[in-house]
Parts: sequence; structure tokens; C-alpha cells
Amino acid sequence: MNATNAIDLLRSDHLKVRDLLAELATPRTAVPRRAELVGLIKRELLVHATLEEEIFYPVFRESGDGEHERLFHEAHEAHRAIEKLILPDLEATDAARDEFRGRAKVLCELIERHTEEEEREIFPRATQALTDAELERVGLRIERRKLELIELL
Repeated sequence: MNATNAIDLLRSDHLKVRDLLAELATPRTAVPRRAELVGLIKRELLVHATLEEEIFYPVFRESGDGEHERLFHEAHEAHRAIEKLILPDLEATDAARDEFRGRAKVLCELIERHTEEEEREIFPRATQALTDAELERVGLRIERRKLELIELL
């Protein structure tokens, strides 16, 4: 794993979010911790999605063919659904209610499906289409922008 390779950085974010989601999905997680976890997950997802949409996805889209275009649009729509529909609904739900667990499960499933598609389809295509040096340059841009975004949120 290369510390500044764009794909390695994005995979690392996926692992962090998966860990947070796993804790959220645990029935034993205390109600106050659930609300805190939703805030942490939201922050991680917003930073990650911004990095992908501002930096990685445009480079990926331009590096390929119509299939890259299709994957770009699907990934963008998954982010939109998570950010505009699922997360706000979960945030507005009392963490002590049964509905919270159901909504958290839907969020977990959608994110898992999206990250699997990225890791199975987008990342391998990007690795084929871009040189190691290009992935390093994109990774450096991601690292710099991530620091900026963390400061803002």
C-alpha cells in the first residue's frame, strides 16, 4: 500500500467508514453513542464524497470510455442518495427508536454496495487507465484537499 496512491487513500477511507458503520449496527451500542456515530459517519462520508467528486471521479471519467462515464454517473447518484436522503433521515430519527436501527441498516447496506462497486469496478479500471505517477499526483491532491475539508467541518 502506497501512502499517496489515490486508490489506497480512498480504500483507507472505506475501511474507516465500514468500522464506524459496524459499530453503529451493533445492537449493544448505547443510544448516546449512536447519535455520536452518525455525526462521525456523516463527516467521514462528506469528506470522502467531496474528495471523490472534486478530484478522483473527474480524473477517472476522463481516463476512459463510455463505461467510465456510466460508472461515474452511478457513483455520483449513490453519493447524492446517501447525502440528500438517507443521512438526513437518519439524523432526524431518535436514536432510541426502532426506526433508527432500520434506517441505519439501510445506510450500511447502501454504503457497502457503493464501496464494493467502487473497489470491484472503478478502482481496477482506474489502475489500468492511469499510470502509477498519475495515481500518486491524484493522491497528493486528495491528501491536501482532505486536510482543508477536515478544517472546515
